[in-house]
Amino acid sequence: MIKTKIYNYCNKPSAADIEHVVSFLFEHLEQYGDTKDDIEKAVNYALKASNSFGGFVLEGLENGKTVSVVVVNQTGMKGYIPENILVYIATHKDSRGKGIGKQMMLKALEIANGNIALHVEPDNPARFLYEKIGFTNKYLEMRYIK
Repeated sequence: MIKTKIYNYCNKPSAADIEHVVSFLFEHLEQYGDTKDDIEKAVNYALKASNSFGGFVLEGLENGKTVSVVVVNQTGMKGYIPENILVYIATHKDSRGKGIGKQMMLKALEIANGNIALHVEPDNPARFLYEKIGFTNKYLEMRYIK
């Protein structure tokens, strides 16, 4: 069992902790990740460091070392748009296959106030974890990029 830390607008991490979380996600999201700047924006959104609805960052620790991080942003919506979006979840590459991702997802579902949506690329193996937990694919996402 891993120990978890919850960061939000009431329990903000230090600047060094934020950098650690951002760097962890950047490294362990691998090809499914984003730039460090974009990851930091999502973390700051969750912590209400910018104009936002907030959310939370969940850090999983094993023997004092970070093994997983989850970032959930609140959408400010309800009903037709879920109240939350799981922006990032990553498990340390040396700790995969041990159920840590599932533990973190279940903890995030417990903590979140309301429903959660997430985006996952079709070839991402984490998709199967989400389906086992109960996520369904209700829509095909389409984007118009300017």
